[in-house]
Amino acid sequence: MFELSARAQDYLNRTKKFIAEEIEPVEADFWQQVHELNQGGDWTKWQWPAELESLKAKAKAKAAGLWNMFLPCPERGQGLSVQEYAHIAELSGRSLIAPVVFNCNAPDSGNMEVLWRYGSEEQKQEWLMPLLEGKIRSVFCMTEPAVASSDATNMQATAMVEGNEIVLNGRKWWSSGLGDPNAKIIIFMAHTPDETKDRHHQHSMVLVPVNTAGVKIERMLPVFGDYDAPHGHGEVSFENVRVPVANFIGGAGQGFEIAQGRLGPGRIHHCMRCIGAAEKSLELMIDRGMSRSAFGKEILKLGGNLERVAEARVAIDQAR
Repeated sequence: MFELSARAQDYLNRTKKFIAEEIEPVEADFWQQVHELNQGGDWTKWQWPAELESLKAKAKAKAAGLWNMFLPCPERGQGLSVQEYAHIAELSGRSLIAPVVFNCNAPDSGNMEVLWRYGSEEQKQEWLMPLLEGKIRSVFCMTEPAVASSDATNMQATAMVEGNEIVLNGRKWWSSGLGDPNAKIIIFMAHTPDETKDRHHQHSMVLVPVNTAGVKIERMLPVFGDYDAPHGHGEVSFENVRVPVANFIGGAGQGFEIAQGRLGPGRIHHCMRCIGAAEKSLELMIDRGMSRSAFGKEILKLGGNLERVAEARVAIDQAR
């Protein structure tokens, strides 16, 4: 990896210390509370344990300064580059709650970057500032049930201008964070037909408050039987939803460009968090293998288990 500046190394050291001293000792109990508080897929009853706000307050405090580290803006973030933050993202990936505690969690981090880079001053005041302060959560609606949504030009949901309003219609799913009780704002990506423009300038991003008339959360989608409560990945329909034209982010037809700008840093954030999770998983595998014995030796030393550890080590290093 690249050599870090003294300032970035300091952030990395303090992040590691905070995770070790404040998060890891309570994480098992925290997730036990999550499971007790959130049973099944009824997102209307989901909630976070009260302890989360205490952890967030400690991370946000000036003494720690471990807040919004993903944002390269020195006024609203910590002024770290993507390369510098990548090391911190890896560390935070070792814990399921660390990204939330540091206000660096998906999809909020990507949505905040969108508003910071492309939003109007009014949009920043109304939505970016509460997100930066950790008071609300957000949702990104791009993927659709009927089309391969990795190609954004396939989208069938529409954002049509009628007078001084945008009328939205369509259905989205796998919208992460939709079940969060603090989710207040959606970034909705849709087709805005315009025959005078090429196919990459016919999509828009629109800000839609979750409680807008016509927005209906249909269900939460389980993954391997788990709903990832109280975050959730939901299916949501938009039926003749009307919002002001001022809710376009960057103007009509700029959605594809904004998506590319959002996904650039976001991919790095995700990749490094996954590497952190893989490192933690490898440690747990080794601990488990050395703590249990069979046939007179630790199970890690039986059969091809050591080879599996070695293969995992190589795969993680390759990914990094």
